[in-house]
Amino acid sequence: MLEIQRRRYRKRELTVEATDRWTENRPSGGRRALRLGELWSYRELVVFLALRDIKARYKQALFGIGWSVVQPVVGVLVLALVFRRLAGVPSDGIPYAPFALLGFLLWSYFSASLGNASASMVNNVSLVTKVYFARLVTPVASLLPGFVHLAIGLVLLGVLLPFYDITPGWEALVFPLCLVGAMIVALGAGLLLATLNVRYRDVGHVLGFLTQLWFLASPVAYPSSLVGEEWRWAYALNPMAGVIDTARWSLLNGPAPGPELALSAVVGVALLAVGLLYFQRAERNFADVI
Repeated sequence: MLEIQRRRYRKRELTVEATDRWTENRPSGGRRALRLGELWSYRELVVFLALRDIKARYKQALFGIGWSVVQPVVGVLVLALVFRRLAGVPSDGIPYAPFALLGFLLWSYFSASLGNASASMVNNVSLVTKVYFARLVTPVASLLPGFVHLAIGLVLLGVLLPFYDITPGWEALVFPLCLVGAMIVALGAGLLLATLNVRYRDVGHVLGFLTQLWFLASPVAYPSSLVGEEWRWAYALNPMAGVIDTARWSLLNGPAPGPELALSAVVGVALLAVGLLYFQRAERNFADVI
């Protein structure tokens, strides 16, 4: 009997000690500094989420990775028929097929990454509500799968260039910066929409309409030179205009971008900064609201 009482007393002591060690993690109040370095600590999770999305996209697909060839080919054919044949849109002296293909590839990467980033928090709701990790991981990881399609499309473009006697020069070294620019714009806008999407699920419906308008306002199927001089600076407020124009100059020997490129770059960086600040300010409540 005495031994049983001792065991009960000991069990009560352990319970009290465990209660004393219990720490409740609550959302911090006020403003916090951006902890971008924390993203590096979760780099393996970034790669895991990106690979998961790639595998899910091609799992049980009829054509598999062949869609990365079919989509740009069909897209360029439609653009050539509507804008080139019917509307007679010029292409700044560049053959229209590579002109439209490069614009279509960059836009496809941007629009897909924007959509994935916008839905990244909602699509990972079970992960967000159960464990702690740097929330920035999910939108960043959503930018990586699109590079698979883009890389295949660029190989297709490389095969097409010799048929039009186009040989990229040293300007091709600038093309990686165009990819970085597309990532910056997609991440900045994606962070804003992802934060709104946590609270308002109809953001997904607005995104389709927004992407269509953004497509028409970008020089994907037409050159920026069609925009009048008095509207050129306003047109440069679209950061994707600078990205696409610079890419055509770097790979297709197109016209060099004008001073408006600086405005596009500033808008793109500002969009990323605003997206990061808004996302960081709201992320503390994601698990409660989502």
